[in-house]
Amino acid sequence: MTVLLVLLTFVTFLLIDHFHSRKQVVVQPALQAAKHPASPRLAPSLVGGFQVPEKLRFHPGHTWALSESPSLVRIGMDEFASKLTGKVERIALPQRGQWIRQGQKVWTLHRDGTSVDMLSPIEGSVADINEAVIQNPELARKDPYGEGWLVTVQSPDAKTNFRNLLGGALARWWTEESAGRLQRRMPMALGALAQDGGAAIDNLAAQIPDKDWASLAREFFLS
Repeated sequence: MTVLLVLLTFVTFLLIDHFHSRKQVVVQPALQAAKHPASPRLAPSLVGGFQVPEKLRFHPGHTWALSESPSLVRIGMDEFASKLTGKVERIALPQRGQWIRQGQKVWTLHRDGTSVDMLSPIEGSVADINEAVIQNPELARKDPYGEGWLVTVQSPDAKTNFRNLLGGALARWWTEESAGRLQRRMPMALGALAQDGGAAIDNLAAQIPDKDWASLAREFFLS
């Protein structure tokens, strides 16, 4: 019920943002052809203890998308997800060429004998995967917006997909709402979350009992 209420609130904000601002999606110039283009380095904005870079667009399941050309999109997990996830043994990524759909499973996190799916912010064919993260999942936790990116996608309808994502004030509101909801759900994590404008600790999962982690992650990742 909590998730449904949150999603209804999110939809209301999304409609308000759409009709009042009608902001166009920011599309970066196409990168030079390369198998592994340079990872984006974006100026962060700290909200509720978590970085929310302005140039990214976010799915409410805490994944992000960045346009690299009109049809090529890089995606990953946001910092809220990376800190809630903590140290994972493995991240199972989709295969190159696999078709993924917006709002459906895109990768799986494996931690302490449990697994949790995350949802794709974009629809299209997987162009590439980050082999470095497969070898070292810690990259996704330590640098989720840079070297910890996970997948690039050829998305023929990227412009429409981006209209369904959160950006700007909506993304900041959603992150702050998630941080507040985590505090209410897990009071023992209060000291680990941001205070006086500071950043949340890297491994929030360490503050959460193992038996509660998977259900809590699925709640926030909407999976």
